[in-house]
Amino acid sequence: MLNLSALRGHSRALALLFLTETWERFSFYGMRALLVLYMTEELLVPHNASRVLGLGPLRSVLECVFGPLSTQALSSQIYGLYTSLLYVTPILGGMLADRVLGQYRTILLGAGLMAVGHFVMASDHLFLLALLCIIVGNGCFKPNVSTQVGRLYSRTDTRRDSAFSIFYVGINLGATIAPVVCGTLGELYGWHYGFFAAGVGMVISIVIYVAGRRYLPADHRGSSIGTSRSAALGPGDRKAILALCLVAVVITFFWASYEQQGNAVVLWVRDFTDRSFGRVDLPVTWFQSLNPALIFLLTPPLVYFWARQERRQVLISPARKMATGCFLATAAFATLMLAATISGTERTPWGWILPFFVLITLAELHVSPVALSLFSRVAPTAVTSAMMGVWFMSGVLGNYLAGVMGSYWEHLSKPLFWMLAAAIPLIAGCVILSLAGYLEQIVAVQAQRDGGH
Repeated sequence: MLNLSALRGHSRALALLFLTETWERFSFYGMRALLVLYMTEELLVPHNASRVLGLGPLRSVLECVFGPLSTQALSSQIYGLYTSLLYVTPILGGMLADRVLGQYRTILLGAGLMAVGHFVMASDHLFLLALLCIIVGNGCFKPNVSTQVGRLYSRTDTRRDSAFSIFYVGINLGATIAPVVCGTLGELYGWHYGFFAAGVGMVISIVIYVAGRRYLPADHRGSSIGTSRSAALGPGDRKAILALCLVAVVITFFWASYEQQGNAVVLWVRDFTDRSFGRVDLPVTWFQSLNPALIFLLTPPLVYFWARQERRQVLISPARKMATGCFLATAAFATLMLAATISGTERTPWGWILPFFVLITLAELHVSPVALSLFSRVAPTAVTSAMMGVWFMSGVLGNYLAGVMGSYWEHLSKPLFWMLAAAIPLIAGCVILSLAGYLEQIVAVQAQRDGGH
């Protein structure tokens, strides 16, 4: 299986991490495809909600801030809290790896917690505990796998960007299969069958990772307890950290709209889209496979285009790529706004959803793998995993804002809702474009420093 590393010019370790991430994402996106549907159709309906341990106090806190919440609005708030906390814990997981456990043991800890969480989802009573296990496990797992990919290459290695793009295909391979497998089981046979399948995917990820340990890069730990951080970080490093933090803050707005894929877009497909295909209605969860499936189709030509531009010495900086991604997200949601306006009160033909997913996928490809590469290249060595955590933390506010915005789904007209979703990444794109010169200068300084070592 590891001989799949015949990915030209790359090591077996990249193939191992590719497969580990594929199955972890299978488990993660399998559960995600079902989450909002499960909450709105079964778990949080009035006669069932009282069974969920801890839901009463959580609902009381949310309603103190937002007022009375319907089943859909509460589901959206929980979805936003869950996805935002997924981006809080990676900074802690990165620090745990950098200072205490190392990447390998931290990844195993995270993978085990996620597997437990997916299996515990079988109990309605322990639903919130299951989400907590997945949140903490993701924080240990996610930044450290990305860090290990970065450690396979020197900071000046030209294969670094292509490695992260290949790794990103692994993410989306799991995300493509998961909604079909877990979604079909959940929608047709019972929600808990889908969640169990997600747990099995996580176990497979653990087995692959442990079996291939000998191919992994050695763990790196930054300054230990009692070591002065100021001694480890110079002025140039502090500027690099500041630049990366600015990127994380701005891209928050991209995530606020992007994460509607698992929230408002699911409800749009379920309630406002004509899903008929011949004599059958396509399952709602199957549409969640479009975005990751398009990764396979669109990544190769996009990487080829960037490589061709590089050969022509027409370089597109990471900042400009990310700004382009934000503008593509705006175009994606503008497509749904147009579809909602034209359709009025009628269901929209499912063909309208295809251009949305093409555009949102291109947007994602210009933002997420590019940022992963940027953070791994620019972050000071002593805090690499922690800075990866900062990148994932950019989704904290963005994902929570996505949940808050989704709670207004029932109150806004659909064209107005999609217009709001289009405006948010437009603002992010304009801001990051204005920062492009500063970010390019930081990247150049870091590259010059590393080249001199």
